[in-house]
Amino acid sequence: MVAAGDAGQNSVAERLGVKPDMVVQEIGWDEDVDDDLRAAIEEQIGGEILDEDAQEVIDVVLLWWREDDGDLGDTLIEVRQPLSDDGVIWVLTPKTGQPGHVEPSEVAEVVPAVGLSQTSNISVGPGWSGTRLVPRSK
Repeated sequence: MVAAGDAGQNSVAERLGVKPDMVVQEIGWDEDVDDDLRAAIEEQIGGEILDEDAQEVIDVVLLWWREDDGDLGDTLIEVRQPLSDDGVIWVLTPKTGQPGHVEPSEVAEVVPAVGLSQTSNISVGPGWSGTRLVPRSK
């Protein structure tokens, strides 16, 4: 049974499209990530989130991305490699006013150049927003 306090985070995991037994990989973990979101995802998949060194085929990539993290395009090309055919990349960025904030337009302008499509944006916690990316249809 889900405790009342967990209901919000579980629904965020569900809104991210995370389902039981999915393989979820996390890129860009640091001390500032939303641990409640991570816990909800691990509860939803019934296991641990894989780290950057995982060699499995990935269903969902959580890419924690901040202003000074480098070249988003290069990183998206790299994290897309192990993605399953119907896999999803969530670019998680700090919200406006948070350290490391990334303008949504910065994400949007990179996406088409790397063969991805942006499908939605959601709030994933008090300090983070998520942008859902999928491989572009052929």
